[in-house]
Amino acid sequence: MKTPFGSLYAGALTFLLLFAAGFAGAQSASFPGAIPPSPVRDPAKVTLTGDWQIKVTYHGKSNTFDIDPPETVTVTDEKYDRLDKFNPAGPPWHRATPLQALKADECSVENALVPGTTVVTLQPGGEALEADKDYILDEPGANIGWKEGGKIGPETTVYISYMYVPMRIDSVVCADGRMRLVPGAVHAVNPVPPELEEGETRLANIYVCHETKDRLTDDNLYPILDDGTLRIPQKAVAKKLLPKTWKKLHDGKPLRILAWGDSVTVGRYVAEEEKWQNVFLKRLRERFPEADIELVSQAWGGRTTAAYLAEPPGSEYNYQEKVLDVKPDLIVSEFVNDFALPLEQLEVIYPKLKADFDAIGAEWIIVGPHYIRPNWMGLTSQKNCDDDPRPYTAFIRGFGKENRVPVSETPVLYGRLWRQGIPYNTLMVNNINHPNPYGLSLFADALMALFGTE
Repeated sequence: MKTPFGSLYAGALTFLLLFAAGFAGAQSASFPGAIPPSPVRDPAKVTLTGDWQIKVTYHGKSNTFDIDPPETVTVTDEKYDRLDKFNPAGPPWHRATPLQALKADECSVENALVPGTTVVTLQPGGEALEADKDYILDEPGANIGWKEGGKIGPETTVYISYMYVPMRIDSVVCADGRMRLVPGAVHAVNPVPPELEEGETRLANIYVCHETKDRLTDDNLYPILDDGTLRIPQKAVAKKLLPKTWKKLHDGKPLRILAWGDSVTVGRYVAEEEKWQNVFLKRLRERFPEADIELVSQAWGGRTTAAYLAEPPGSEYNYQEKVLDVKPDLIVSEFVNDFALPLEQLEVIYPKLKADFDAIGAEWIIVGPHYIRPNWMGLTSQKNCDDDPRPYTAFIRGFGKENRVPVSETPVLYGRLWRQGIPYNTLMVNNINHPNPYGLSLFADALMALFGTE
């Protein structure tokens, strides 16, 4: 888990605007490892015709559909054997005990708890305890904890009642020229579009969630504009920028790859074979069947490259011992958490890493950061977000171009998800920054684009 460091955006945004203006061309298809989109030839047009009604036009035919508003779920007397003590100085995703129905991986779903509906008692149906006296509730974060001097202690059993709004993704589909609306299943954290029946084409998704208040808006409408087909470029960036790696892959010589990163690389929340580095390894072996590849992973949840560099000798995460002394041939670094580092710190750290890797004869790929919780990125919508606004992403693209270090375009693939009908944050199992298996597979897609098809 990373620290949001939202205050960094104010100073860093000025840099981003200046830097991105000159770098915009480099993010196009000419950027090394760029992945071309796969636009739908004749997409459906989706428009609002009422507060909860849409019109879908496809191949000259139109249908209107009524969309159900988000439902409100009532939880009554949910038992908690104990609560954590509320820690106001804790990270915003975990200041106390998450409410069970809204618990995501390590934290809670943000803003899904209906304000003013939480009641805490010592017995089912008992007398309500007093907020801010007996307990403290963080409503946006759906975290609740006991307070010193109140009626709840560290081992007190309590019963909590509340209301929340889950998410849902409906789909408009078409078969034999006829359209129909298929409701999706509700889920507190990770809703998925309904499955298609044989012969059906998905025309649009409608994302309904706690942010959908009194009416639908354009932000809820996701017409399918891109079919999501991965189009690997023919030209292999790795051939020029990773010549030693390229030769070993082709010659079948031993190649040691170090996957180095943060909690997304730790990947404890998915199966071993679903971790991005293991998906990448599998794909690389398929691409180069004669290759002799060894994969080593070194990762530290909630940390940055700066944290590794600060660890003393003998530490479990000492940079010299756990990264350089492994003697990798290729280092693939994934540090989405580095988005929180100030630009002036990035400008010191990344050249040092490059010099250190050069000194041990290792080549380097920087994994471009995936998208994370929208408000942590300065986004107000999960649509129309093709361009990553984070200064860190602009920095590594510029650094990679200047220093001939390939940067995988994970952010480009995430920035297109809305075009495929997917609100990208629905892929986050912690509602913040831990991608599910599909989200992690996009890392491997972006990495394989660097190895082309030639």
